Amino acid sequence: MSIEIKRSKKPVNYSKAIRLLENRVNKIIRSNSKKELIWFLEHPSIYTAGSSFKSNEILDNSIDVIKTSRGGKITWHGPGQLVCYFVINLNNRKKDIRKFINLVEKSIIDTLKYYNIKSYNDKKNIGIWFKSKNEIKKIGSIGLRVKRWIVYHGFCLNISNDLSSYKKIIPCGIKDKKVTNLNNIKKQNYSNLSKFLELNLIKSLKNWVF
Repeated sequence: MSIEIKRSKKPVNYSKAIRLLENRVNKIIRSNSKKELIWFLEHPSIYTAGSSFKSNEILDNSIDVIKTSRGGKITWHGPGQLVCYFVINLNNRKKDIRKFINLVEKSIIDTLKYYNIKSYNDKKNIGIWFKSKNEIKKIGSIGLRVKRWIVYHGFCLNISNDLSSYKKIIPCGIKDKKVTNLNNIKKQNYSNLSKFLELNLIKSLKNWVF
């Protein structure tokens, strides 16, 4: 297994990032020689809408929304949010998207345990959730696309972002639950979060064989 780990220090334009992912996917399809990818980054503030997005999920028509090729609905990306993109070839592993999503969710949940944060996944609503005082809030979203069993796009995890941006949309199309970030749950140093995520993702992928 050969996976390139990429970290961007400066915010990356959303469209530019997706073009890079799609180019990597196409190169793997053509030659199968290009390395897989795990990429940690941050985007400038932007709203993106996945393939199952509905226009009534926009609450403020003044915002610009980029329609994208990933699955899922509308969400926001921006400062204070960690984004992890990947290009993973399932032709070399089990061809099971649901189990792959579970693998990603488990990697995030295990990472948050390092910070004494108990999070969980939900079979009905893909993503990472936190429960406090009988209120369930979302801290992480997952949106994927699969092309010839190569899975790409990825997930985002709210760390210290301004949550007011979510008031302009119905995040992920879910009306009855709110969004929060890790700083609101527990204020601490999250600077090594991406490193722990990397370790857990690599470990899970190594164990995920035919």
